[in-house]
Amino acid sequence: MRLNSIKLSGFKSFAEPTNFMLPGQLVGVVGPNGCGKSNIMDAVRWVLGESKASELRGESMQDVIFNGTNTRKPASRSSVELVFDNSDHRAGGQWGQFGEIAVKRVLTRDGTSSYYINNQPVRRRDVQDVFLGTGLGPRAYAIIGQGTISRIIESKPEELRLFLEEAAGVSKYKERRRETAHRLADTRENLTRVEDILRELNANLDKLEKQAEVAARYNTLQAGATLKQQQLWYLKRSEAEADQVKVKTDAAQAVNDLESRTADLRRIESELETIRQAHYAAGDQVNQAQGKLYEASAEVGKLEAEIRFVVEGRQRVEQRLVQLKEQLASWGTRSQDAAVELEQLAESMVQAEDQSVVLAAQGEEQSVALPALEDSLRQAQARANEQRTSVTQVQQQIQVLAAEQRNVEEQSRALNQRRERLAADRNALAAPDEARLLNAQTQLASAQETAELNDAVLHELQDSVPQLDEARRAAQQAVNQESARQADLSARMEALKALQDKVKTDGKLKPWLAKHGLDGLQGLWSRIHIETGWENALEAALRERLGALEVSRLDMVRAFGNDAPPAKLAFYNPPPAGASAASASGLKPLAAWLRLNDAGQQALLSEWLHGCLTAPSLEDALAQRAQLQPGEVIFVASGHAVTAHSVSFYAPDSEQAGLLARAQEIENIDKQLKAQVLIAEQARSSLIRAEAAYTDASQRLVSARREAAESRGRAHELQVEALRLTQLAEQTRARSEQIGADLAEVDAQLEDLQERRVTAEARFEELDMQLADSQERHAQLDDKVIEAERALNQAREQQRSLERTAQEAVFALRSLQARQSELQRAMETAATQEKSLAEEQQRAADELGRLNDAAAQAGLQNALAMKLEREQALGALRSQYDELTAKLRASDERRLQLERELEPLRNRITDFQLKEQAARLGVEQYSQLLDEAQADLAAVAQSITEGNVRLAGLQGEIDRLHREIQALGAVNLAALDELTAASERKTFLDAQSADLVEAMNTLEDAIKKIDNETRDLLGSTFETVNTHFGKMFPELFGGGNARLVMTGEEILDAGVQVMAQPPGKKNQTIHLLSGGEKALTAIALVFAIFQLNPAPFCLLDEVDAPLDDANTERYAKLVTAMAKETQFLFISHNKIAMEMAEQLIGVTMQEQGVSRIVAVDMESAAGMLEPT
Repeated sequence: MRLNSIKLSGFKSFAEPTNFMLPGQLVGVVGPNGCGKSNIMDAVRWVLGESKASELRGESMQDVIFNGTNTRKPASRSSVELVFDNSDHRAGGQWGQFGEIAVKRVLTRDGTSSYYINNQPVRRRDVQDVFLGTGLGPRAYAIIGQGTISRIIESKPEELRLFLEEAAGVSKYKERRRETAHRLADTRENLTRVEDILRELNANLDKLEKQAEVAARYNTLQAGATLKQQQLWYLKRSEAEADQVKVKTDAAQAVNDLESRTADLRRIESELETIRQAHYAAGDQVNQAQGKLYEASAEVGKLEAEIRFVVEGRQRVEQRLVQLKEQLASWGTRSQDAAVELEQLAESMVQAEDQSVVLAAQGEEQSVALPALEDSLRQAQARANEQRTSVTQVQQQIQVLAAEQRNVEEQSRALNQRRERLAADRNALAAPDEARLLNAQTQLASAQETAELNDAVLHELQDSVPQLDEARRAAQQAVNQESARQADLSARMEALKALQDKVKTDGKLKPWLAKHGLDGLQGLWSRIHIETGWENALEAALRERLGALEVSRLDMVRAFGNDAPPAKLAFYNPPPAGASAASASGLKPLAAWLRLNDAGQQALLSEWLHGCLTAPSLEDALAQRAQLQPGEVIFVASGHAVTAHSVSFYAPDSEQAGLLARAQEIENIDKQLKAQVLIAEQARSSLIRAEAAYTDASQRLVSARREAAESRGRAHELQVEALRLTQLAEQTRARSEQIGADLAEVDAQLEDLQERRVTAEARFEELDMQLADSQERHAQLDDKVIEAERALNQAREQQRSLERTAQEAVFALRSLQARQSELQRAMETAATQEKSLAEEQQRAADELGRLNDAAAQAGLQNALAMKLEREQALGALRSQYDELTAKLRASDERRLQLERELEPLRNRITDFQLKEQAARLGVEQYSQLLDEAQADLAAVAQSITEGNVRLAGLQGEIDRLHREIQALGAVNLAALDELTAASERKTFLDAQSADLVEAMNTLEDAIKKIDNETRDLLGSTFETVNTHFGKMFPELFGGGNARLVMTGEEILDAGVQVMAQPPGKKNQTIHLLSGGEKALTAIALVFAIFQLNPAPFCLLDEVDAPLDDANTERYAKLVTAMAKETQFLFISHNKIAMEMAEQLIGVTMQEQGVSRIVAVDMESAAGMLEPT
């Protein structure tokens, strides 16, 4: 398995997609400082799963994304892909079958980190599983960055053991053991919970068995009471069915009687209808006779009008004769006037010549005023025509109103007759018994309210009992959960106390303290309280003084000089209280985090912690170290210490480590445990209250069911009685209301007719006034039209006169001659008219002789006789009409009598119907009760027959059973189910407990097996690596010796320490070696591990930096030799190291902040140089 290429895009300074091809076994990366060479190493470590930003030389993971330059925008994501040749199928897991494996990681600006293997999304753990046991990983020995060499050689023994484990390939075993240990811890926790539940379940089983016996007795009594109740309902339903059949028979007989009487009533009504039709016919005959009388009266009026016409005609002819006489006189006068005018013509001719000019001007003015007069005439004619139309409309309205008035009179007569009949019907109605009905309704309302209240209580109890049962179960579950939490806290407390006691009692000091009588003293740590999170810092500052013992006088320890403690031990005597000095750096003192009540201890710790300051983080501490005074130290919460010129990393390295943190945790758990005890007690109290509430609700539910049934029965009986009275009252009230409504309707119609009559009369007067007013306005408008015509004619005449006069003024003489001829013709015309008028006068005299009214007077006498005859006929018809009216009234009274006889029969039928309805409601009620109880009717009927059950005494038997049920007291109805469920649960939990015990044994055996395999593998690996290390070291140093030493007896827990002595040196620790010697030692160790388990490839970042030329040559030879098995990618500034590379990759930064590569094949380059 080897690395073929590294593809970077947007990773740190590699802004553009960059592909590092690695064809050879030795690839060198060269370039100036700061050009991004080490970013390649960071990219490999990052893609293999590194999650700590500081290991990638950054503050956060966002720092690995290209952040942009002055000319480039920041990248939105970072991507790195490693392409491996897996033709040897060295990679493990499901991906080992692929010949090429591409591992890729992508990080976006929003913090989303994604892993891919062969473009398939995977987890970070899947990537790490591929390289388990291969020496590859984010912090494996195959990736050696800047400063890693010195850190390897100076690592703590526990940290150095990790490299050995990776070389041995036990990381897979450790992962399996960790998972197995987690499962084992979970199994033990589950077993503890199951055992707690079993203890509580066994305690509840005895109580449930007793409750189950009571519940069984309760169920037996309840079943008996239910059966008796169903038998009672069944018998009452049967009784109601029998009553229903009997009432139906009686009702049918009553219906037959009613139908017989109804037939008589229908016969009377038929006769009444015949009489009514005859009455209507007689009325029509009276109306026809009345019409004929009106016609005779009209004929009389007509003849009288003719006589008036003859008289008026004679008056008219006589007036015409007078007018003709006057006209004859007028024409005579005109003839005389024409003669006089002829004499005056001479004078007029002179005047015409003088006025010709004036008349022409006046003619023009008159022609301008003429159109206005024509418009006035047209407007006056239009207004006159409109007024004429209005007069006609008023006359038509008067005629319509007269016809409507006659119709109103006829309707008023008919409505008055109907009103009399309705009033008689209302007087015949009997008033209902309102008091009895009101009493029945009051009792029914009370009974229904009681029934509704009982039903509401029953429904509430039916809803609340399951809820209370659920609450009881929830309370039981809460008790179990809180008890389990209490047990967990108790177990945690006991474990911490046991560990704390073990720390206090174990060790070498216990015998010595007992020997000197000091074993009863408490260490200082037991009296110290510090803010959470700062325990490690205080332990790092005080170290062994954390377990110091208090003595009354320090002189007492003088005797211990000859018998010194076998381990570090401190004694103290609290000094008097005093003020602590503040730091000039402004940082918070470590003593400020303490919480002490003893002033002496406060002063002691202030003295011991003098100069000990705190900072939020290591970065802040490093930033503040320049401000430290001599003797001051900055501690962070993790225990690391920073001075002005050093940094010390804290790690637990003694049995006292974690003592203070455990003490504070014990204190916190003790508080939680006390609170949890109260919570558990509250849960148990809630369970007791829930069980009591459930039992009480169950008892009240039984009582509520019985009371609800009784109240429903009483309400049913009252409902039947109230329904009967209500129907009777409703029938009477309905008939009365109907009559009242009819009377109201008749009254309303009469009132409407009266209003119409009054309105018509008022309208008559209004129309008469309107007609007179319209006629008057019409006459006025006609006058205006005549006046307008006159004015127009006058204007036209004046215009024509002026025009004519103007023309005649030009031809004065000729006109006067024409006028003379005209006057002569006028005189002739007058003579002719006088003759014509004389002839017309003769004709008028003849007409006057012809106008005679004798014939009209004779016709008038005949018409008066006809009118008298028709008045007599009308009187006879009126007598016949009155006889029919009396007969109609008698028949109607007989009809009313029969209707009154029908009312008792209807009431009787109503009673039977109510009884039948009551019986039917009883059947429905008891059927509903049986259905609600889901009763088996066949079984109930069979039990009644077999037991010879009678209705009498059955209710008493039911009451006796209910009393026995009540005597049982509070009953847990769910006890049987709970007992069964608890028994099944106990069986299940017993089986689960056995399974958990078996699983624990299996997991413990697995852990032992894993430990044995790991122990054997680590042992053999340690020996092999130690051998290779012993050989590799002299090769690099040219002599000397080196070995690995275990720091403990148990190889699984022991650390690994490096012992190295270069040629000519006898140093006891590697810390005395120089930087170059440490580097060579670390290289020897890493290569020794490679000899055991060569990784697919190795990354070396400026490992040769501290080496001189001689050591670099030996280092280069060793790497070249190992390159036969392992692929190397190294970064170097050393020319000697560069010479061993098969390919060189140059990294440049021509564009500020952006890295690019230039690849050079050394063999090809050497070939190019050979000709020269």
